[in-house]
Amino acid sequence: MIFAIKAHVSDPSANIFQFSAQKTMYGGKRIAEGDTIFIFASENQGGSGLIARGVVTRASALARKPGIDRQTPRVSITVGRIVRAKRRLGRSELKAFSHWGDGRPQTELNFKFYRQATNKIVGITDEAAAFLRRFF
Repeated sequence: MIFAIKAHVSDPSANIFQFSAQKTMYGGKRIAEGDTIFIFASENQGGSGLIARGVVTRASALARKPGIDRQTPRVSITVGRIVRAKRRLGRSELKAFSHWGDGRPQTELNFKFYRQATNKIVGITDEAAAFLRRFF
């Protein structure tokens, strides 16, 4: 499976990214060492959207807190950057793709990242991954 993360990125030019206790949705909890991941710097935190593609070098699931029924699974990951994005792709470029059932990769990304404003790790389809590869 291929993944994408939207998170606060303090240094978009870094070669190594560390993301601690990230929420997971849409299969994101299955992320593991060796997986490909697309990194989006959260626009809600001053980022610019898609910034890099990398490979997960470490992934560890966080234990659930006892006594809380509904918890979003969280993981901490380390990612080695492979390549920087050459073109912009963020909320403004994906906003128009809001017909949730149309099957387009842009719509999938808009739905998974921007329908809810929270930062998260998500699993993406092969079609969405192929679309994202065009930005490198």
